[in-house]
Amino acid sequence: MSDFASNINESILQNFPNVTHVLDNYGDHNYFIDKVDIHGVVEFLKNEGFIYLTDLTGSHYPDKENTEFQVVYHIHNLVQNVRFRLKVDLSQNDTHIPTVTDLFAGANWMERETFDFFGIIFDGHPNLTRILNVEDMDYHPMKKEYALEDETRTDKDDTFFGR
Repeated sequence: MSDFASNINESILQNFPNVTHVLDNYGDHNYFIDKVDIHGVVEFLKNEGFIYLTDLTGSHYPDKENTEFQVVYHIHNLVQNVRFRLKVDLSQNDTHIPTVTDLFAGANWMERETFDFFGIIFDGHPNLTRILNVEDMDYHPMKKEYALEDETRTDKDDTFFGR
């Protein structure tokens, strides 16, 4: 870990005591953050030179009780070439999370896409509407709510496919 990344890591952990830091097998910095702290952490990182929000997306883990959804932010300091991954777990009973569009204008479309596909609601977003799917769609296609295949089919033999 570079001195810059180490100093930023220490500052995050001091200023946000509920944040957990994990260095994964590839040397990537992963921070697990409560949703009430995400705006503050992103703002802190932006003030420390992390001026590029590379990506913001969601994931759905239906088998993880009380943390079925996860919002993932990839943020980059271009000068120091340091990338951090921020993760916020959400319950399917409360998929609200604060917006970061006031910090990064590019988060607008990323948050809309995450809402469109996962149904995650970004509180304070200026125009949280569907961006890729039709407006009258009554579901969110990336949620794992439906079986991948028609379970009523009898004409398929999966004996040799390990299912």
